[in-house]
Amino acid sequence: MNRLAGVTSPYLLQHADNPVDWWPWSAEAFEEARQRNVPVLLSVGYSACHWCHVMAHESFEDELTAAYMNEHFVNIKVDREERPDVDAVYMEAVQAATGQGGWPMTVFLTADAEPFYFGTYFPPEPRHGMPSFMQVLEGVRTAWVGRPEEVAEVARKIVQDLAGRQLDYGRAGVPGPKEMAQALLGLTREYDPTHGGFGGAPKFPPSMVIEFLLRHHARTGAEGALQMAADTCEAMARGGIYDQLGGGFARYSVDREWVVPHFEKMLYDNALLCRAYAHLWRATGSELARRVALETADFMVRELRTEQGGFASALDADSDDGTGRHVEGAYYAWSAAELREVLGEADGELAVGYFGVTEEGTFEHGTSVLQLPQDGPAADGERIEGIRARLLAARAGRPAPGRDDKVVAAWNGLAIAALAECGAYFERPDLVERATEAADLLVRVHFDATAGRARLYRTSKDGKVGGNAGVLEDYGDVAEGFLTLAGVTGEGVWLEFAGFLVDLVLDRFVAEDGTLYDTAHDAEQLIRRPQDPTDNAAPSGWTAAAGALLSYAAHTGSEAHRTAAERALGVVHALGPRVPRFMGHGLAVAEALLDGPREVAVVGHPDDPATAALHRTALLGTAPGAVVAVGLPQGAGAGDGEFPLLAERTLVRDLPTAYVCRHFVCARPTTDPIELAGQLGVLRP
Repeated sequence: MNRLAGVTSPYLLQHADNPVDWWPWSAEAFEEARQRNVPVLLSVGYSACHWCHVMAHESFEDELTAAYMNEHFVNIKVDREERPDVDAVYMEAVQAATGQGGWPMTVFLTADAEPFYFGTYFPPEPRHGMPSFMQVLEGVRTAWVGRPEEVAEVARKIVQDLAGRQLDYGRAGVPGPKEMAQALLGLTREYDPTHGGFGGAPKFPPSMVIEFLLRHHARTGAEGALQMAADTCEAMARGGIYDQLGGGFARYSVDREWVVPHFEKMLYDNALLCRAYAHLWRATGSELARRVALETADFMVRELRTEQGGFASALDADSDDGTGRHVEGAYYAWSAAELREVLGEADGELAVGYFGVTEEGTFEHGTSVLQLPQDGPAADGERIEGIRARLLAARAGRPAPGRDDKVVAAWNGLAIAALAECGAYFERPDLVERATEAADLLVRVHFDATAGRARLYRTSKDGKVGGNAGVLEDYGDVAEGFLTLAGVTGEGVWLEFAGFLVDLVLDRFVAEDGTLYDTAHDAEQLIRRPQDPTDNAAPSGWTAAAGALLSYAAHTGSEAHRTAAERALGVVHALGPRVPRFMGHGLAVAEALLDGPREVAVVGHPDDPATAALHRTALLGTAPGAVVAVGLPQGAGAGDGEFPLLAERTLVRDLPTAYVCRHFVCARPTTDPIELAGQLGVLRP
């Protein structure tokens, strides 16, 4: 019996009609394996994963394969986005055993959840040196029946090895200017000066590294850091990885030139990149950065926002190509002939050159991914916008990629921060409203404030909370979103909610030596308590929590939270100079620590334009990680006490006034936005 019909995960629901007798991850599934004396087949993937869909079609929908799986295994299907803890533990084992990892992930376990054989995608027949999936199943079955002692010993050794990998960076020391300079040097060595970005193909958008580079430039004036950030952002924005019609970024580029993407669009990528481009605009005034930030924000609201006000996880890479076949990139790619058909001969020819479309195609089957090549033809902006609008309308008539509608707390926290800042920077109050609505959803649906068992749940769908507890990245990223929203809106309740979350981090995720874990002390016990401090596609829970703790400490003056942040940043001291590409968010937080971060309090009546001018200036300051509080002066009424930074702050000459402090020292209070800008870094218009 397939047991996935009642779950909330869209990825698991895609497998609810498989002939495989899938179980969700549960104690009952492992008890079934123990009772039947068969191994567990654990299959981990996610909704937008192209090769997950391929393996499902080739093997899990095949009656003969499914029959063999059902007879000889207990089969468990896991959505890695719902259970990142399960994914992390077994991915660590896969990578340790094979030297690589990825999804779909296929792991064979004992009834005690101990892994003994690993893989990722397996084809239906032997191919390119890989065994077929059926050969793997038969081999595992043979070993289980014929060599049970050997299987048990292998599993025991793997678990023992994983247990010995516990990380201890709590005593590593606080990162300083030396570590930041070493990290910058390491990035410079890996930088691609021709195409931007770091490393070769496949090339991933380095959103968190860009944030570090911008903060490092703001703190030190290092022009090389700013140049790498700006050039990388321009190369991505001109490439096929960026949707030139609808906005938003794909997951990664299969080539180093950013031409052909892997077409899935993830919420976390777009939230992080939206914020990175907004911060690039803040630092440089780049019109391209402004356009991309706003288009990406509008993409998230238009295509990922759910009816309940949250943001869906992803759009698939695949869609129907019009013949009933699901093909990667079918929704986004164009042939030259298709452009002419939609636009007519004259505009079609212009579009071919402007978007870098070739007759032979830059993608597959004579189609191209739209780009903005540097040497494209000059064109009237209004005419190009008309062409874009007509192509977008024509594309809307194609079968759209599927959407994973589950709301992940962590990624919504990232989106809240990005939309709130874009709304403030670019005077788009609608974006701040969308950020606030998403935050409201997290409070209403994902929070359980019950005394003694207060927690944040990781996912929801259609307004119904899932049963999986939040992990460290959920607490860190949601707290970051709430802290940003508090600074933009002046509503202290978001600071209060952020404090609730960071206090739970200190209570449930931190060891006595300051080491952080990805799961809470009272979470389900797996074969190893997951603990990954590296920033990969999104901030790690470790560095996300460090950032939220530091910002909350700056808002409140809490020594306990600042000390916890400093201890957490020991991982940046240890790993930042060695692997800076995988410590981008941690390095950005460390830059904030080195700069203060600065604490900005703006007091004045909310209806006074002078208050708004000071508030906007504070938000546009480039000082790394500066926190902002805005409200009425001390004793003026509503909101007293919501922001500790506003305590005892009064008006100067009865005018709205700004106060900037850091390292226990305050600058002169000012009523002048220009003077305030000088205290906080370069002000963009």
